[in-house]
Amino acid sequence: MTLTPVPPPTSPTEPPTEPPAEPPAEPRPDELLLGFARALRAAGVHVTADRERTFLLAAATVGMAERSGVYWAGRATLTGVPADFPIYDEIFERWFGGESLRRGQRVDIVRPPAHQAPLDSTEGEAGDVEGDTLQARASAQEVLRHRDVATLSAAERAAAARLFARLDPRAPRRRARRHVRATSGTIDGPATLREQLRWVGEPGRIHHRRRATRPRRIVLLIDVSGSMSAYADSLLRLAHVFVRTVPHVEVFTMGTRLTHVTRALTERDPDRALAAAGRVVPDWSGGTRLGEAIGAFLDRWGRRGMARGSVVVVFSDGWEREGPELLGEQMRRLAALSHRVVWVNPHRGKAGYQPVQQGIVAALPHVDDFVAGHSLATFEELIEVVADA
Repeated sequence: MTLTPVPPPTSPTEPPTEPPAEPPAEPRPDELLLGFARALRAAGVHVTADRERTFLLAAATVGMAERSGVYWAGRATLTGVPADFPIYDEIFERWFGGESLRRGQRVDIVRPPAHQAPLDSTEGEAGDVEGDTLQARASAQEVLRHRDVATLSAAERAAAARLFARLDPRAPRRRARRHVRATSGTIDGPATLREQLRWVGEPGRIHHRRRATRPRRIVLLIDVSGSMSAYADSLLRLAHVFVRTVPHVEVFTMGTRLTHVTRALTERDPDRALAAAGRVVPDWSGGTRLGEAIGAFLDRWGRRGMARGSVVVVFSDGWEREGPELLGEQMRRLAALSHRVVWVNPHRGKAGYQPVQQGIVAALPHVDDFVAGHSLATFEELIEVVADA
């Protein structure tokens, strides 16, 4: 006879045993980094989707072995102006705490499919028509026109470089001393008298005249210091378009010194022109001495006639290594000589930007137009401002 064991009875007061709770799942590295980027956006930093993607790519490149690598990857890709740095530091410490990140972790990036539409295509592909709704894909070219050139990938930069050839700058005009024939306006007395003499005193046609116009000189002063290095390539491409299509254009670069690069930019091919300009600029991505550079331009070229009656365009973010007093004085001299001064700041069109840098504060009282310059669309707007000056 086999006995079946019977389990011991449980006490009614004894609570039932429950399986131990599982520890919360650790967040994935990409979720952790994206959450940090969105926390920065919530704190007021202008973090776009493009910057988030660039941050993930940078973090995947440097790895998450050290907090310092993630810190500098984020600071280089997620911040736009130095005013963002204190907010960035505070959010970074709050988000990651004082703990070290897991050594050797990498971020898996989901890359776009290889069959994406080319960036220089002009037309979208229409989808199926259902009822009265037409689904169409937006033009990739139009999207690229509004992208910040500092955030573009290598392929996007190549596509944007092809779009520079479509820019159509025009020279501003000024009144000349001589007159030309016109169909109406001021009566041209000598021409009318000659017409009467030709008809031996008989009434003849009355001639009119107007003042002729001539193109104004355009002077481009481009800051190529470290704070402007992400925009220097695009700004020199824009200057190359001006030199190739508009008469009387002079181009200078500013850093720790002033360099005349007009001759280098006369090369027909834009890539070769930029390479030639790079060979003659000794202070590329260095310090910034805007006041000294503008003063050198005025002392050597401006007073001799290059700045007199010209439209002078200054491309800079306004960061000045020296005191702002010198920059303010040189801008006052420049405004007195030139016809119009246009200041182009790549951060001007970004959300939350305030012109609080000492250099900008010192220069703005002597500036006629303060415009943005961070995308192809803003370059087109700048072209209109210069043409109407």
